[in-house]
Amino acid sequence: MERDSNHGQSRRRFLRTGAGIAVVGALAGCAGQDSNSPTTSEPNTEGTAETSTAEVTETSRETAETDDSYTVSMEPVGTVEFDEVPESWFSYTADYADMGVALGQGDGLSAIGVRARFGTHLYEELSGVSVDKADLTQLWQDGTGKEVFYELDADVHLIDPNFMVNRLQWSQEDIDEIDSNVAPFFGNTIFTRAYDWHDYADYTLYEAFEKVANVFQAQDRFEAFETYHNEVIADVQSRLPNETPDIAILYPADVPPESFYPYLVGSGSQSKHWNDLYVGDALANQDITDAQAGGGTIDYETLLEIDPDALAIRLQGEITSEYFEENIVSHLKNHDVASQLQAVQNDRVVYGGLTYQGPIIHLFQLERAAQGLYPDEFAGEKLFDRKRVSDIVNGDF
Repeated sequence: MERDSNHGQSRRRFLRTGAGIAVVGALAGCAGQDSNSPTTSEPNTEGTAETSTAEVTETSRETAETDDSYTVSMEPVGTVEFDEVPESWFSYTADYADMGVALGQGDGLSAIGVRARFGTHLYEELSGVSVDKADLTQLWQDGTGKEVFYELDADVHLIDPNFMVNRLQWSQEDIDEIDSNVAPFFGNTIFTRAYDWHDYADYTLYEAFEKVANVFQAQDRFEAFETYHNEVIADVQSRLPNETPDIAILYPADVPPESFYPYLVGSGSQSKHWNDLYVGDALANQDITDAQAGGGTIDYETLLEIDPDALAIRLQGEITSEYFEENIVSHLKNHDVASQLQAVQNDRVVYGGLTYQGPIIHLFQLERAAQGLYPDEFAGEKLFDRKRVSDIVNGDF
């Protein structure tokens, strides 16, 4: 498309301050089932490199006296100044999309990396909370180009620029161009700790969530979510047994599966529900390489050597109990080798959830994981109050 050379002047103004990002090298794509595949360097600091910290601070203070501008900082993007709250926005991964929805910003969401990886079906249980994925532009179309960023013309991109470089083969020049001509990037890859290019701050789900809340000036919703999240976690953890299982998190290479991509529990947000349940990591104990770090598939013979207490099978999209039983559990029970696994024999094959979870999706995944691992304690019980979550999203608290 033809670009307007004056486009950047009509956008919300932002000023990046701080040291910027250290250049990181490109990394080849991860396991074959990850179509979020894509290289990064440092966001544009042109025009600010010679400004001292004191000068930047004074400039921000003077601006604050005359308008409603504010700044938010996050590694690796540095500090971004907004002159008003963003109205239109999008993320690449659904963890950040879920954060925006949780903060009451769902109407401004215009796109997502891969629609199938955004668990919007879970919102159906929440009154007044919905996102129609059909209305969202899918950024991944055998790659993700810059043109869609111009077309969507969002006010902020809740994306780690290093993700765009290392997972989507963008150049630093691409990042700088969109940063300058459309809107800033703001994000940190929190869902996994497996990428070797991620050598900067590791934020927890709620640490990243708080920064996004600052972008949208929705600190009250964040605080309400954090308070309720802590209540739910405390209740669930108080009811866990003294001994918890060592699990293997697996993503089927095919369905029904004959091999799997292994995922370590780790500290990334994709594993928050497992860490909340104090599970052990059967794969890490055997030095299995995470698929996101370049690990290959493992077969049933390898799994039998490890023989985890439980299997957590991760699948994207809306996965019903019926689908999971028919396509995963029954297949394992009838398989010559898989049927010998203690997890299969003891009915401890559970749904592993979606990869990307923000504060809302996490509560649903925590509930289903607890019910699957500890049916005697949690089966059939709703572990969080849908109305309370709905009220927070809708601002009725």
